[in-house]
Amino acid sequence: MQLGVIGLGRMGRIVVDRSLTAGHDVVAFDLSAEATAAAAEAGAEPADSVGDLCDRLDGSDAGGGKRIWLMVPAGDAVDATLADLEPHLTREDVVVDGGNSHFEASVRRAEGTDAAYLDCGTSGGPASAEEGFSLMVGGPEWAYEALVPVFDAVATGPDGHDRMGESGAGHYVKMVHNGVEYALMQAYGEGFELLAEGRYDLEMESVARTWNNGAVIRSWLLELCEEAFREEGNDLGDVADHVAGGSTGTWTVEEALEQEVPVPLIYGALAERFDSRNEGRFSRRLANRLRYGFGRHEVKRRDDVA
Repeated sequence: MQLGVIGLGRMGRIVVDRSLTAGHDVVAFDLSAEATAAAAEAGAEPADSVGDLCDRLDGSDAGGGKRIWLMVPAGDAVDATLADLEPHLTREDVVVDGGNSHFEASVRRAEGTDAAYLDCGTSGGPASAEEGFSLMVGGPEWAYEALVPVFDAVATGPDGHDRMGESGAGHYVKMVHNGVEYALMQAYGEGFELLAEGRYDLEMESVARTWNNGAVIRSWLLELCEEAFREEGNDLGDVADHVAGGSTGTWTVEEALEQEVPVPLIYGALAERFDSRNEGRFSRRLANRLRYGFGRHEVKRRDDVA
């Protein structure tokens, strides 16, 4: 199959490389000429613009349409790329959005795009270059079926991808996936913090390795815990108390509120993530002063706790 790939960062390059390895023909473009050149060195046919990429796709695959995979940052970059693609798209074409777009934005784009639009939640990250991704796809069934050979290549295999439902369903499932991920990371973090501060002088790498061999809570995230202790040290060295990200977790909590579904673990993990970025949170400072107001409790001052 001939596939156009737009966006050649770490994730986009994995799409390119795994597609090439599986025998597909890839036309690649990125705003970075260096990234496009690197993809060309790997075996892709380089394009110097979105229009040039579309011109190089001959549409000879089954159905006669172009197959294009976007791996650009969620938000304005997706809309800008679609605007560039619009003059070149027909109803026979298929566009895959493999980024972390909000599911409602994906529904809007599907409705406003001439081509069939597949929202493709992608899990695994750069670490999945060798094993392949987990792909959660939403959109027209015929378009999904048309891309199955590429999905087989980019995912871990046939079991690593599926059509979740209509437009938006793929990114919806990925959104909830990320919320679950937040909660799992928080649970591991809290458990290891208790072990680190608890009664025994423990080797955290040893604990993680032992748990990873047969324990109920074994997982890839726990393998990454083992890796972190091995590489950073038992006390994680100079790793900072700051957890970046948060958009997909926020979307998950917002959707849970709208659907009136309780997600206390995911919400708590999201709150901890945001709290990691603050020093002297205003809310806690106010609570400190309020305790004096109603109970004349001592007001702790910054110099007292410096």
